[in-house]
Amino acid sequence: MIRINSLSVGSRLLPLSLTIEKGQVLHVIGPNGSGKSTFLSALSGLLECGGTAFIDELDVRQSSIETLASYRAFLSQSDRPAFNLIVAQYLMLSIPASAQADTTQVDSTVRELACLLELEDKLLRPIHHLSGGEWQRVRLCAICLQIWPTLNPNAKLLILDEPAAPLDIGQEGLLYKLIRKVADMGITVVMSNHDLNRTMHNADKVLLLENGVIQQCGAPETVLTEEELARVFKTQVTKALVDSKPVLIFD
Repeated sequence: MIRINSLSVGSRLLPLSLTIEKGQVLHVIGPNGSGKSTFLSALSGLLECGGTAFIDELDVRQSSIETLASYRAFLSQSDRPAFNLIVAQYLMLSIPASAQADTTQVDSTVRELACLLELEDKLLRPIHHLSGGEWQRVRLCAICLQIWPTLNPNAKLLILDEPAAPLDIGQEGLLYKLIRKVADMGITVVMSNHDLNRTMHNADKVLLLENGVIQQCGAPETVLTEEELARVFKTQVTKALVDSKPVLIFD
């Protein structure tokens, strides 16, 4: 369980409190500048902040980066590094130190994730020769190696900052299948997202922020109402049914 109490970062994120259950997928939504990335960075232990955040019994604010790395993984919005490696070498940088000696398990897990993200034919390519979507899938593969239970039994939390941004529609499908698999293994997933229809159908819980202030937190059907989204995003929102499934339409 993730327990957050009065977490704040100056005026960028005013105190907010919530709990996230084991294996739950939380989507953090809100307009640009609403505090989504600030919240994720604070939860990751990468920003000075007020309040408390616990990953099970681990106090995020009081823990070293090395300790945090064994409990959570954080995928930020980031350009590719200046150095050039082949994909397989890059992935090896994310293998937990405690698992590196078990080469059979490492190879098996890399193959499993490469298959899930359709990267099998990219493992021997230099990372600077990849398209934006290919590079993002490599980054997703690497960050999952850090918290994959077969390699890291201590892992509890995966944090993703707008992971779908560089992906096309088909690649997005791979992402959300991967996220659900991670959650089904008991890892809590917290991610920021702009595609509110994906949030409606893929999130277990939604946190809505505006100007650093929590507006709503709860089940998608409770948070993603026409009136609340229209107010926060300042646009007309209509909820319709398509093939018996709710769909948000924005003007």
